Amino acid sequence: MRMRARFGNRRGLTAVELIAAAGVLMVLMSIAIPLKRWDEKRRREEELRLELQMMREAIDQYNNLVNQGRIQQKDVEQRGYPEDLQELVDGVDVGDPQSGQTHKVRFLFKIPTDPFTGETEWGKRSYQDDWDGTSWGGQNLYDVYSLSDLKALDGTMYKDW
Repeated sequence: MRMRARFGNRRGLTAVELIAAAGVLMVLMSIAIPLKRWDEKRRREEELRLELQMMREAIDQYNNLVNQGRIQQKDVEQRGYPEDLQELVDGVDVGDPQSGQTHKVRFLFKIPTDPFTGETEWGKRSYQDDWDGTSWGGQNLYDVYSLSDLKALDGTMYKDW
């Protein structure tokens, strides 16, 4: 009752109250925006990890089937690895040792998009290349890596993953 008598029937906020509320909102926004950026980068990093793992597992599956003698390669120089990522998407004929028949196996549905470059182009290493080389010999796809020059949240380069 005293409050009403003291301030009367005023409605609304004073300039000081508005400035204080705006200040609190600015502080909250200055915290929220970097957190959102960090979360977005973390999400894209997880997507990159999954894409790399999926492609590397497809290469390994292809190599295992060659080693089992179930995939006949076109060239002796292939050494058990696919020519490129497109071969994993297009599929290859895999022989069944029991029946002697072949069927087409696709290891990837499509070439994934790098979440940091936005392209389906990946760095490739062939079996003959150095393990940390950046040039691809054009055959024997042994490994893939991101072409992004950005740094990860842990300080490493995406192309080194």
